[in-house]
Amino acid sequence: MALFVEVAKRKSFSQAAAALGMPISSLSRRISLFEQLVGLRLLDRTTRRLVLTSYGEAYYSQATRLVEEAQKAFDDLVAETKGPSGLLKIAAPPDFWVLRHLSQIVTDFSAQHEHIRVHVDLKPSTIDVVGGHHDLAVTIEEPRETSLIMRKVAEVANGLFAAPGYLDAYGWPKAPGDLATHRTIVATAGTETTWSLSRDGESISVTVGGPISCNSPSLARRLALAEQGIISSHRLSVERDLMQGRLEQVLSEWDLPPTPVYIVTSSRLLPAKTRSFIDFAMKRLPAMLAAATDGELWGTSNARKVGVTLT
Repeated sequence: MALFVEVAKRKSFSQAAAALGMPISSLSRRISLFEQLVGLRLLDRTTRRLVLTSYGEAYYSQATRLVEEAQKAFDDLVAETKGPSGLLKIAAPPDFWVLRHLSQIVTDFSAQHEHIRVHVDLKPSTIDVVGGHHDLAVTIEEPRETSLIMRKVAEVANGLFAAPGYLDAYGWPKAPGDLATHRTIVATAGTETTWSLSRDGESISVTVGGPISCNSPSLARRLALAEQGIISSHRLSVERDLMQGRLEQVLSEWDLPPTPVYIVTSSRLLPAKTRSFIDFAMKRLPAMLAAATDGELWGTSNARKVGVTLT
């Protein structure tokens, strides 16, 4: 049952075999014997892909729960004797805020859990918890797979930022409506985007655009540093640029919709090592993000605090 769940989850014998640490031939033979035992074909195999039959789909949904409950019971039993243990694989984007804050979380967690080995996998692309064999992911992007479980750690306020050279050339926007005449770097190709700003109960929507667009926050930041326009970003991604004067915040009295920070897993039934890290991170990470976005790090020139909502 556990072998079938692993193959069905990854829809690949090779990926499942790698995760299980066994030969593909042995795994395929075990699944074939299992199908012969139940008298039903659960998987349709071709040279290019593997899909579940209708019987396989029905069995997978039930078997997954049973396998996860069995694994959790085993992990809890082991944890009772020596505490949480094993290899914990964490996926995260290679953003500056991750390098700065997640590293401290991992360091402190490791010091308190001597039997857990932690591996942090920085992924510049969209994080794939299942395909990447990760126990959890820390991300600001909502996963595309609806089956994944998201736990919101915090909400980090966003702002508008531009390089001093750009502002010298094009001027500082004095009000949200001024953004319509500025070069802005938006995520949607070839079309204009609407930015919604609010202040003291007042809300304004502004249509913005520019000659350059990209769907990568990291590249948008680099384009802003190259004086190509104004970007919308959460403060954590540009904190080093603000400290060093390479970017300035514009219209700082106006707020944009906040960016959630998530911890993502593939199941609600988690082994002790994963639960321990999530509990630890959800206690420590919100306070660290709050400290990183308040005025203490930016000095009195940016005294207005950029809020973090603890959840």
